[in-house]
Amino acid sequence: MAVKLIANYSKRLGLPAYSSHQFAVSVECEIANVADAAGESQRLYRLLQQSVDSQIVATGFVPPHGYGLNGEGGNGETDGQEPTEAPWKCSDRQRDLILKLVDEHHLQPADVEALARERFNKRVRELGKLEASGLIDELLEKHGGNGGRSNGNRRPRRNAYARGAA
Repeated sequence: MAVKLIANYSKRLGLPAYSSHQFAVSVECEIANVADAAGESQRLYRLLQQSVDSQIVATGFVPPHGYGLNGEGGNGETDGQEPTEAPWKCSDRQRDLILKLVDEHHLQPADVEALARERFNKRVRELGKLEASGLIDELLEKHGGNGGRSNGNRRPRRNAYARGAA
């Protein structure tokens, strides 16, 4: 009487952006003697493990940050709806001031985004109130204040986000 062995081996690797890759192989074989099951199982496990490991080393596509948000796919297509921007996490006044500084000083939005990423590892829209305040302080420091106008009730203060500050 032949005995059928079915062996499966699978491996999943975690990747950035909550992604993962998985590869699995399965094999069926028959053995003539049940006493051979332990040795054949060990052989199959090694064979399947080597096969999976040799294939999964190439990670292939890894989604970029923000992939799939707002229905956007990797090819720039949407799910039929117009993509919408994520809401700002800072206050409306902070948002308006950041946009005003970009406009008045003719700043490139990509440069402001890069500054936010460099300083806070977030997009400008993702900055909380404290982080947005730090970004505003830095923009004012780098690109001039308000053109000689009064700063209203905004008190001058030490920039807590200066390089080297803890």
